[in-house]
Amino acid sequence: MRTTKFLAAPALALGALTLAAAPALAHGDGHDDGSGDGGSHAEGTWSGQAHLGELNNSGTTGDFWLELDGHEATVSMNVSGAAETFMDGPFPHAQHIHIGAEGVCPGPEADMNGDDAVNVEEGHPFYGMIATSLTTEGDTSPDSGLAVDRFPGGSSYTYERTVELDDDTVAALADGTAVVVVHGVDPANLSDAAAGAQSELDPALPLAATLPAACGAVTVSQVGEMPHGGADTGSPVQQSDDGAALAIGAGVLGLGVVGGGAWALKRRAATA
Repeated sequence: MRTTKFLAAPALALGALTLAAAPALAHGDGHDDGSGDGGSHAEGTWSGQAHLGELNNSGTTGDFWLELDGHEATVSMNVSGAAETFMDGPFPHAQHIHIGAEGVCPGPEADMNGDDAVNVEEGHPFYGMIATSLTTEGDTSPDSGLAVDRFPGGSSYTYERTVELDDDTVAALADGTAVVVVHGVDPANLSDAAAGAQSELDPALPLAATLPAACGAVTVSQVGEMPHGGADTGSPVQQSDDGAALAIGAGVLGLGVVGGGAWALKRRAATA
């Protein structure tokens, strides 16, 4: 299988994918105010799912399942066809629940700069800001939006984790505007212009490292069970200790992005 290597400096500054200045959600704080709107989703048990279709000719597809009890969500995912390697290690795939926008995935028409790729900036009006970072361990807030040493990696993986959702995310699930996005595309699948471009988030990074690779809007229904026989319900996939990893702090970016951070590319010593 073809191996792709990115050439990058050992330490590279990067603004976070977290887009924080999203419009206020229609349901406010997400609590049930007796009006019968989606805020009442926090009070029941719900199930949801999304099919993750490929973006940016990534070849990446998957399925997402969620069981929600109040604000506690058990999330399962199957992802395949993803970018495989980054500097001889598993390609890390940041993955998030996004909210605060149209609640849909962008199509090719979202490409505004003519490079045949829809970047994070171009996709934001469709799927919104990061609400929950689907990490394998530790923090799941938007602050971990680019903590890809704590995301699954490689060409295919399964994922399961129970996470706490905030009021706005529960409300977005209720009104059908929550979207799951997986990031990271093999440059070999991109146009020459996109493959040779640097990320719009930081010119020191290749565009492929932050491009959306798969996306799906979440549909939720009450009193249902997560489909069985889909995602592996074992432990979350952990990043390999061999090869390269990206350590990221979430941060400030223009266009309504908050925080500050950096991508650090580091080689981890192989264990004997």
